[in-house]
Amino acid sequence: MKISLNWIQEFTDLKLGIDELVTKIGAQLGEVDEVINIGERYEGIVTAKVVGCDKHPNADKLSVCKIDDGNKVKNVKRDEDGLVQVVCGAPNVRKGITIAWIPPGAIVPSTFDGEKFTLEVRELRGVMSNGMIASGKELDINDSHDGILILDKPCENGTPILEVYKLDDYIIDVENKMFTHRPDCFGQLGVAREIAGIQGIEFKSPEWYREALDAFKQTSDKKLEVIVDNKLPELVPRFTAIAMSDIQIMKSPIMIQSFLRRVGVKPINNIVDITNFVMMLTAQPMHAYDYDKLLALDNTKTANIVVRKPKKGEKLLLLDGKTVEPRQDAICIASKGKLIGLGGVMGGAETEVDDNTQNIILECANFDMYSIRRTAMEHGVFTEAVTRFNKGQSPLQNKLIMAYAVAWVKKLANGQAASKLSDETKPKNHNQSIKITKEFINERLGSDLNSKDISTILRNVEFTVESTGEELRIKAPFWRTDIEIQEDIVEEVGRLHGYDKLPIELPKRGLDPASSNKLIKTKQTIREVLSAAGANEVLTYSFVHGKLFEQVGQDKKLAYQLNNALSPDLQYYRLSLLPSLLDKIHANIKAGHGEFAIYEVNKTHDKTNIHPDGLPVEEERVALVFAADSKSAKHYAGSP
Repeated sequence: MKISLNWIQEFTDLKLGIDELVTKIGAQLGEVDEVINIGERYEGIVTAKVVGCDKHPNADKLSVCKIDDGNKVKNVKRDEDGLVQVVCGAPNVRKGITIAWIPPGAIVPSTFDGEKFTLEVRELRGVMSNGMIASGKELDINDSHDGILILDKPCENGTPILEVYKLDDYIIDVENKMFTHRPDCFGQLGVAREIAGIQGIEFKSPEWYREALDAFKQTSDKKLEVIVDNKLPELVPRFTAIAMSDIQIMKSPIMIQSFLRRVGVKPINNIVDITNFVMMLTAQPMHAYDYDKLLALDNTKTANIVVRKPKKGEKLLLLDGKTVEPRQDAICIASKGKLIGLGGVMGGAETEVDDNTQNIILECANFDMYSIRRTAMEHGVFTEAVTRFNKGQSPLQNKLIMAYAVAWVKKLANGQAASKLSDETKPKNHNQSIKITKEFINERLGSDLNSKDISTILRNVEFTVESTGEELRIKAPFWRTDIEIQEDIVEEVGRLHGYDKLPIELPKRGLDPASSNKLIKTKQTIREVLSAAGANEVLTYSFVHGKLFEQVGQDKKLAYQLNNALSPDLQYYRLSLLPSLLDKIHANIKAGHGEFAIYEVNKTHDKTNIHPDGLPVEEERVALVFAADSKSAKHYAGSP
């Protein structure tokens, strides 16, 4: 999980230095794998305006540009107007645009081979070039290398590029396994909340995450209908969808592209980037379908989305170009007649949003984590969505996040809400209040926190805390799906307070002498007596074959049967010890033992003897079998 500190600072203050913060994250949040100072890559790179652009005299595909950096860069050759000459081969370079200039002496942030490359003044086909005008790929903002990056934010010429797009950033890579039980921490917002908590700062979620924005009102002249049929409510507790019209597909703002790139996501276009941006922010995956492509699949005028299991032999072409035949228990998204997505894993190529998309359907859903995990493993498809659905996202956030995404589509793609919000949901209650006392917490942590300290620690991360005398009534926010019992509260208080602040001392407890256990003593006496008489103690399986009951005259219906037996010979819990002992007689006689005695001291169960709490009573039993072959048997019977 990659954390962008500049993104985090959109939601909370950072009062600690980078080294101290990384130490606290490692101690109180999760193991830190790597810390990357990406600002170092952009040292010396500044903004500049192209004030002149002429064809290169000796090369058809090159242009000779005059750029104005406000005379900010030193030790570079300028003309009488203070302009710098740069040769550029990009087809989109032109007069009047603002660009990122990498002057001589600066390092190119991203190269094809990953090696550092420092620019110099060079002659290109007879014309001197002072550095270069950078593409998005060279700046490591996107993968575009077909043209230069044209800046989309107004700024003074010569402004360091890292100031314009908040590139003076640190990326902290935290080990994913540390967040296994924390689905909220797979988003920057959740991590920001935790960082506030470990710094002792009160965090307040942005308003759109506390109350849904007014974004669902139909504003489009077009009326696009979406019908959702969720046939798997147990596996898909909530499926939210809305259609939007008049979409204009274009590149996302550079700031959005840059933030996505920093946390490991490839920018695609404004619609796909919005779904990914929202996911990386909130940890809730989203998906966008091309509305018109969906209609074309069924040749209908209404978009139908069906959540179901696949039919036998159905296949799906995924967005990554891979064709799969979904496993029979997979959650699938379909039109009326065809699969269009592997629910919670990856969308289908036939409804992909592309440059020609005009109308879309936004999806914000929740899928069963175990089903998603099995599907991903079965088909070898592992995505950012799978990583997050594996942790169990709260369905209570869907409407909030959908409203936020719709607002972004309106802003970045000029989209309009064109349908009602479809919200297929199986209601789920908010977290229940947990009653606890400061004594309960302190006894387990070895701490000396008062009720006010505990309340402050928890309220900093948006828990609701009510104090009623000696008791605290604590309610976790809806996104904390991991808080269920008192011990969860203890762990939360200890972690946020800081384990390093707990006293380092061994627990003290008085030890009373143990009283003699009569049962153990009795069993030991039995063993000693029988062994002294020549019998051998055996230890047999507690489970037996059903036929053995019939052979010894016992009722099989009184025995407990195992659901997942190791083998057919071990299907039932024995009613007594004798069947197990009798089963061993033949094998011992066959091995040449003409005369022997075996015994066992162990436990048995049956359905007629039940504790008041509903659990079977464990009955202590002893059984002895004396066996002899025919020759020995005659001796004991007094025969000659």
